[in-house]
Amino acid sequence: MAELKILGVWPSPFVYRVIWALKHKGVNYEYIEEEDLFNNKSELLLQSNPVKKKVPVLIHGSKPIAESAVILEYIEETWLQNPLLPQDPYERAMARFWIKFGEDKAVTFFAISRAVGEDLEKTTKECKELLQILEKHGLGKEKFFGGEEIGMADLALGSIACWLEIFEEVVGVKLIEPASFPRLHQWIQNFKKDPLIKDNFPNRQKLISFFKHRREAIVAAAKAL
Repeated sequence: MAELKILGVWPSPFVYRVIWALKHKGVNYEYIEEEDLFNNKSELLLQSNPVKKKVPVLIHGSKPIAESAVILEYIEETWLQNPLLPQDPYERAMARFWIKFGEDKAVTFFAISRAVGEDLEKTTKECKELLQILEKHGLGKEKFFGGEEIGMADLALGSIACWLEIFEEVVGVKLIEPASFPRLHQWIQNFKKDPLIKDNFPNRQKLISFFKHRREAIVAAAKAL
């Protein structure tokens, strides 16, 4: 079997999507941490993703694949065991719809970790509106987006389940109240308790420290203007 590598950075939910998918499939890989993604990208990363120069990148043999959503599809099509997408064409389309929704709206969810002042109020409101869409239209009565088992849509939206609460603590806002988002709240509990996620997740306190440090720098820069 061709050698498999992931280029990543440990705080990234996009990298963890790929890790979770490969773990779900039972596929072995080598993980390579980018030591200084912002200031000194490695030659391997620049060669493997010359267009966007970002992680994650999956390298299968000599073939690099970039963009986490694209990598998830590649994994699903390459390793057929333990499928992440439903067999039914309509259900597969619905899973891809919510994956695309998560891709399109990710920038708003991540913006809250950097927002201050009036911008924080605006971003908080926008995040809650997006969460309400997921609450009303994305989740039914089943445990996960695709049914009773974790699927690709769950992995793609995993940043909401695992990283959003980190942002809440760092920023000091509350986005997902159980009373306002009962389905989302239950989905988050189900997702985080699954061994696939629980056993393959960065240290929570380390994540909080990382994003708190980044936010402090952003707030200091805003005050200096």
